[in-house]
Amino acid sequence: MLESLDQTVFYWINTGWSSPLLDACLPWLREKWFWAPLYLFVAAFSLMNFGRRGRYILLGLALAAGLSDFTSSSIVKPTVQRLRPCNDPQFREQVITRVPCGSGYSFTSSHAANHFAAAVFLIGVFGGCARWVRPVLIAWASSVALAQVYVGVHYPLDITAGALLGSLLGWSVFAMGRRWKAF
Repeated sequence: MLESLDQTVFYWINTGWSSPLLDACLPWLREKWFWAPLYLFVAAFSLMNFGRRGRYILLGLALAAGLSDFTSSSIVKPTVQRLRPCNDPQFREQVITRVPCGSGYSFTSSHAANHFAAAVFLIGVFGGCARWVRPVLIAWASSVALAQVYVGVHYPLDITAGALLGSLLGWSVFAMGRRWKAF
């Protein structure tokens, strides 16, 4: 039943939301170089405003994203071995593939895990300074995750589990750094 619901929601997003505007925009959201200016801004902001602590913030951010990527890609995906919707022989005919499908497994979405790890970590670090940071970072990570479904490479459950995994790891790295008074 859960798999059927997952496929139904996938189909609704992947085909039901189809539009030339989303076809043009959403594939870009999943590209790492598209977000390079944001990453550079966070790095410059951290280093310029927090000095030595800024280096610890960047180290924590890299650790959170790295842990989530390793956990998702090297532990969860090989263990679960769920096929991507665009590779599933029983489902792929219904999928609109807007980017190359890839040969890896689907569960959990590493894009979702990594971006939520970064977002939750940064919320921990900067969320107390400015309240607007929280919804902006969650919207950013959510848009990247949702783009994975729209382009046809992940099911909604993949991005949900990835978001939860990334959030847990991002918060854990923040809590560890806070305990050691690094940021």
